[in-house]
Amino acid sequence: MTTDRTLRLATRGSDLALRQAATVTEALASRRQSVELVEVETTGDQIQDELIHRLGKTGAFVRSLDQQVLDGEVDAAVHSMKDVPTESPPELIVAGVPERGPAGDVLLTPDGTSLDDLPEGATVGTASLRRAAELRAERPDLEIEPLRGNVDTRVEKLLAPSLQREHERRLERAVGEQSDDEDEDVDADDLDPENLSDAVLAEIDEWFDGLHEIERRATERDVETEYDAIVLAEAGLDRMGLLHAVEFERLPTDTFVPAPGQGALAVTALDDDVGTQIHDRLDHPPTRVATSVERIVLDELGGGCVAPIGVHATVQGAVVHTVVRVLSQDGTEEVAASRDLPVERHARAAGDLADDLREQGAADLIERAKREDPDERKREDS
Repeated sequence: MTTDRTLRLATRGSDLALRQAATVTEALASRRQSVELVEVETTGDQIQDELIHRLGKTGAFVRSLDQQVLDGEVDAAVHSMKDVPTESPPELIVAGVPERGPAGDVLLTPDGTSLDDLPEGATVGTASLRRAAELRAERPDLEIEPLRGNVDTRVEKLLAPSLQREHERRLERAVGEQSDDEDEDVDADDLDPENLSDAVLAEIDEWFDGLHEIERRATERDVETEYDAIVLAEAGLDRMGLLHAVEFERLPTDTFVPAPGQGALAVTALDDDVGTQIHDRLDHPPTRVATSVERIVLDELGGGCVAPIGVHATVQGAVVHTVVRVLSQDGTEEVAASRDLPVERHARAAGDLADDLREQGAADLIERAKREDPDERKREDS
């Protein structure tokens, strides 16, 4: 049964956000619901030079979209679940939680090197406190450097140096061969395309044309930091269609515990008939239960986005298998737990799990992380 009007869905304008919103649109269309997407620029999109955890715990990528819903400009908004604050305006609900994509993280390298095989002191890029702490816990020798941008931008930053070196090497080799044929010495001016023969240019073009689109863009990108590896969410790479274009290693979710809600989408709406319609058409009960457990644990611990906290839950029959890891920012201390929670009372059991973790020292780690965060100190002083 269709509604009498087209639903207007707010979304960020990034490629990933639009692809995620498109999956929601397709799911609704399959239930004979007409949808129009409305692109909205968020605070997180406007501030490009700030690490994610510095953008505050009120939802830098969420608030602008939800405000459109509250103002009646749109009917609903599509978010990455991990960006949605655990505290929202009371009139808003998470109306729909579609089936989750892959929840874990992946390590990307230019040549397929695994985490264990990265050289000592290798530089790994991430904008996530959690990923940084989990990396330091596993490999204290690594240099963790900030990395922001859309998914494709981050991948380009990783690939750019090695591809640019390969391009330069091919140019020098081709020019050398051309010079040998012409009995001339090679100098820097010979690398100017205007000085290259058609045959040399054709060889370089053939190599360039054989690259994936994201690799071609990387050859033209200016990069300040050279990364040996970066860590991203597998779901984002999958939705961008990039898994086949990069070398990656899946990181185990029991040690590299994902962020609460990672890999899942959330459609927020007012608590009214539209919210009910979206719920009936989109909701995937196992994903909702699992993400509810994750978000309850996060909310009860009170870590927000200023502490390295991973929570991952999966529905397995009558239980929700839940893994939690709370770390210090340097990865040297942690409080962790793995527990099977009963599905029929998963909300209360998730709260009990959080209580146990607090008593085991998680509260101290989170409080220390807040003290170490300058933006958190500013909020407490205001």
